[in-house]
Amino acid sequence: MERAMKSITRIAAALALTLGLTFGAAAAQGASISGEVKKIDESAGKITLKHGPAKSLGMDEPMTMVYRVKDPALLKQVKVGDKVTFEAEEAAAGYMVTRMEKAK
Repeated sequence: MERAMKSITRIAAALALTLGLTFGAAAAQGASISGEVKKIDESAGKITLKHGPAKSLGMDEPMTMVYRVKDPALLKQVKVGDKVTFEAEEAAAGYMVTRMEKAK
């Protein structure tokens, strides 16, 4: 009986750790960043954004960066000068915008 309880305790602890890591990663990726569109390069699938700190990407200072976009259709929804909120992630080929919308 004691052995079974230790086993159940280990399984519960592992499950709690897994869920915690999964939700933590989702929350970090889901952090919106405020920015302004500076340049759009539809043929290359890239956008230049001037933005404030992007804690979800480990960027503590405001900066202007070129991002790839996960979905090229995102580039058709904005124009240079638009204020936007976006989410991005670090990918093998650099940083990639995964979601973007005009700021309200």
